[in-house]
Amino acid sequence: MGIKDMKIEAATRRNEGMPNRAAKGSSERPAENLLSQKLRRLRREAQLTLQELSSRCGISASTLSKIEKSQLSPTYEKIAALAQGLGIQVGELFNDDTPAVPTGRRSVTRRGEGVKHETRQYDYEVLCAELAHKQFVPLLTTIKARSIKAFPALLRHEGEEFIYVLHGSLTVHTDFYHPMELAEGDSCYFDSTMGHACVAGDEDTQILWVCSNVSLLHAGRMGNGFASPAGALDAGKEGRGRK
Repeated sequence: MGIKDMKIEAATRRNEGMPNRAAKGSSERPAENLLSQKLRRLRREAQLTLQELSSRCGISASTLSKIEKSQLSPTYEKIAALAQGLGIQVGELFNDDTPAVPTGRRSVTRRGEGVKHETRQYDYEVLCAELAHKQFVPLLTTIKARSIKAFPALLRHEGEEFIYVLHGSLTVHTDFYHPMELAEGDSCYFDSTMGHACVAGDEDTQILWVCSNVSLLHAGRMGNGFASPAGALDAGKEGRGRK
């Protein structure tokens, strides 16, 4: 699927990802390691240099190099930007292999067995990550940020999002609207191109966060016949504001 270069707001170094803290010799395969290996393989298969991929996704070549070496844990916005630059769906970056498209699809994620991805503001568990070509990306998310100051800027990207509060409470900050408090059992649906950020109450808050698939949405705009789908990312200048 051909996807043209698209600049996504570069992020501030103060706001980028955290280093991979996987213990040496651990038998587990952290999401960062899987993401790093898959990103490097897909980039090479596409015969793209770091500079060429950088121009497609709006992430600096030096940051891409750190992600490929598992020296940096990218924000969710950056993961979606990578997927868009490579012309794939977000979930494919967390798959060991890309399975053939089945005639009837089903995917089950048992409790605690999703692919984990940690950022400064949020901890994600990617659900049903092995299923390729999804129309949306389901995430079990823990909101850790306690203040809007944890975000250098509100996050903006292609797509639409839905959140449902499972435990705790949070405040949704967006462009155009006053901050809105959500309690357990409350939900919200919003346009991802509108600046947004979620801040937890007195304790970490757990939500189900569903994002439409950014690469399919962009493909639709390119005239490839896809309807609106896509989750996405980025925040502040090469830094730590993650979604």
